[in-house]
Amino acid sequence: MVGHCATIAQASSDTIEIVPAAILSALLGTSTVVSYIESASGVEAGGRTGLTTLTTAVCFLLALVLTPLFLAVPAAATAPALVVVGVFMLQSAAEIDMHDFGVAAPAAITLLAIPLTFSIAEGIGLGLMAAVVVAVGTGRARTLPLFTYLIALVFFLQFFAIFPFNG
Repeated sequence: MVGHCATIAQASSDTIEIVPAAILSALLGTSTVVSYIESASGVEAGGRTGLTTLTTAVCFLLALVLTPLFLAVPAAATAPALVVVGVFMLQSAAEIDMHDFGVAAPAAITLLAIPLTFSIAEGIGLGLMAAVVVAVGTGRARTLPLFTYLIALVFFLQFFAIFPFNG
C-alpha cells in the first residue's frame, strides 16, 4: 500500500479512512479485517466517493429492519447465490504466482483457512504465519517487513493462547 520510503502523509486517502472504521470495529467486538476488506472491495469496484459508503450504510440499515423477512428464506434457496459469489471471489486467486513457493504456499493456506476456520482474521493470521515460516525456511527472511513478523507473532501467541492471550 505504501512504498518503501513512504510516510503516512503519502498514504492514500482510501487507506486513511479505513483506520476509524477498524477502531470502531474493534470497539464493537467485530473483526477489524472486515472493515478493511469491505472498503478495499468497494474501492476496487470503482466506488471512491462518500456516496458509495452512504449507499452501503443505507443498505445495511434496511437489512437490519428486514432481517425477519430475510430469515424466512430457506438456506437452500440462498446456497446457489453464495456459490456464485464464491466463484467471483476466487477469480482474483488466478493472479497469484503459483510458480513461486514463497507466494503460493501462504496464499493457498490463507484461501483454505478462511472457510475452514469460519474466520477471515484467523485465515489471514495463518497465512501470515506461513509466509514468515516459508520466508525464513527459504532464506528470504529479509524480504518481509518487520511489521509482518510482529503481526505473525501476535497471531501465533493468540492461536496457541500464550501470554498475554492466555486469559
